Amino acid sequence: MSHSNSLPRRQLFTAVAAATAGAALPAPAAAAQTAATNDGPPHKVVYQINRHEPEYQEAILNSISAMLKKYVDDVSIVVVAWGPGIHLLAKKPRRPVPKTLQQRVRGMSESYGIEFIACGNTMHTLGWEKSDMLDFARVEEVGAAAIMELQEKGYAYIAW
Repeated sequence: MSHSNSLPRRQLFTAVAAATAGAALPAPAAAAQTAATNDGPPHKVVYQINRHEPEYQEAILNSISAMLKKYVDDVSIVVVAWGPGIHLLAKKPRRPVPKTLQQRVRGMSESYGIEFIACGNTMHTLGWEKSDMLDFARVEEVGAAAIMELQEKGYAYIAW
């Protein structure tokens, strides 16, 4: 797999399609056309990371890599971290996290558009703020609610 800093192809194609689709249509028709063609990839999956053991986290990252290999740009992947798993997304984790795992999640985020969500409840319990998290991590108030809402949007839920 390439770890370039370019946008995933699906994002590039979506942007090009949106830009060219609206060129010949009136504004309302262009907006409707863009909405109709911007349903995202056909496959959607959300993983949870709720344990801190490196072997556990590596197994999940290996599964994500396998999904990327199988579906390339036809999959949207979100990872929600809470409880002891949140240390993977922390700048200064309080539990040991191998740098290689943090490098992998950064690479997955930057090169493949994988979204990483940190649970705000867990952060609050630890006394952490957004600034304590890796820059690419998005914070949601309740990690479990984020998973529920993603399931409501058609994401398959993968838990270990």
